[in-house]
Amino acid sequence: MAHVNVSINGRQFRMACEDGEEDHLIQLATEFEQRVSELRGKFGEVGDVRLTIMAALTVADELGEAGRKIKRLEDELLVLRSARSMTTDRDRTRDATIAAALNGAAERIEAVAKRLNQSLSDGVPMG
Repeated sequence: MAHVNVSINGRQFRMACEDGEEDHLIQLATEFEQRVSELRGKFGEVGDVRLTIMAALTVADELGEAGRKIKRLEDELLVLRSARSMTTDRDRTRDATIAAALNGAAERIEAVAKRLNQSLSDGVPMG
């Protein structure tokens, strides 16, 4: 378990984290400190605890909005995958129908060609 010191709202905190996560924890604390500083700039000195709560609520709001956006995008992705699946099925059916029609036409053409060849070999005049 690693430990790092972070500064939030002018106070130092010793935090524990998994080994290798030190830089990430420091970055998170830096971003949170920036939010606290921005709020202090907007609202002035309203108290350390209140600034921290306001920053936490701002982060929670953004996290909630991100979660809702992810949910909407996942729902949209499901709809698109379903539409793609239906389109693929429809395309396969269409392709099979076209192939069957072409095969039928080819069989008819072969039958006509066979009759023509038979007529020619029987000495029946054409025309």
